[in-house]
Amino acid sequence: MDEDLRERLRAAAASHRPDRARMLARIERGMAQESPARPARPPRTPMPWLRVAGATAAVCGVLTAGAFAVTSTAGREQPAGGQRVAAEPSSAASATPSPRRGGALPAEDGPLTSKGSLNPNSNDYWAQSEVTVTTARTLSALTVELRIALNGGVNSTGSWRSLPEEDFVVSAREDGGYLVYRWTLKQGRSVPAGTHTFAGQYNHAEGTRDTGRDDYTARGRGRATGEQTSVGGDFGARR
Repeated sequence: MDEDLRERLRAAAASHRPDRARMLARIERGMAQESPARPARPPRTPMPWLRVAGATAAVCGVLTAGAFAVTSTAGREQPAGGQRVAAEPSSAASATPSPRRGGALPAEDGPLTSKGSLNPNSNDYWAQSEVTVTTARTLSALTVELRIALNGGVNSTGSWRSLPEEDFVVSAREDGGYLVYRWTLKQGRSVPAGTHTFAGQYNHAEGTRDTGRDDYTARGRGRATGEQTSVGGDFGARR
C-alpha cells in the first residue's frame, strides 16, 4: 500500500464520529436475541442455623408448657412432702354402717309396744317403712327414730305420722350409712293412749330392696308416773 493511500485512510478515520446511541441499541438487540430466558428462582429456604434456632425455640416452648402443667397439677394434688392427697369420700358412701340399735331393744316395754313393717303399697321403685307404737298410758315425751340402710340407691321422698304435725319436730338426714327419720314430741305436748304410726318414704333402685339392716327405736315417758320406756325392732330380711 502506498503512502498516499495510508494518508487518506488516517484522514478518514480521524474525521469519523461514531453514533454511540445506535451502537448500544444494536448491541442490546443482539443480546436479547441470543440469551435464553432466565428460569424463575425457587423460593429461598431459610439458612440452616435459622431452622435449628426455630426447632430449639419450639422444643423450649413445649418443655416450658409441660413444666407449667406439672407444677400446677402438683400444687393441687400433692402436699410439700410429695404424698398424694386423696379426695375425702362423702360420709354417706364411705361411712361404716352403725351397729343395729332397734334389734337390741325389746318390742314391748311397760306401757309401750311396737312393730316395724313395710307398707303393702311399696313397689319396685319406692317404699314406705312404718313404725307402729302403741301406748297404754298418756306420754309426756316420745322420740321415734327410723333408720333405713343406704343400700339400693335410697333417697328420701318424705315422711308422716298419724299424730298432729304441730306436736312434733321432724328431721331426715343421712348418718352413719343410714337415712334417719326422727320424730320428737315438743315440750308441753302429749301423746294420748292408743296406737300411732310413724312412716318414712324413700325411692330406691329398681327391684325389691333388702330391708334386713333397717331398724327403729321409740323412747317415751309416762305423763303421770314419769316412767321411762324404750322399745325397738327391725323389718326382717325381706327381699
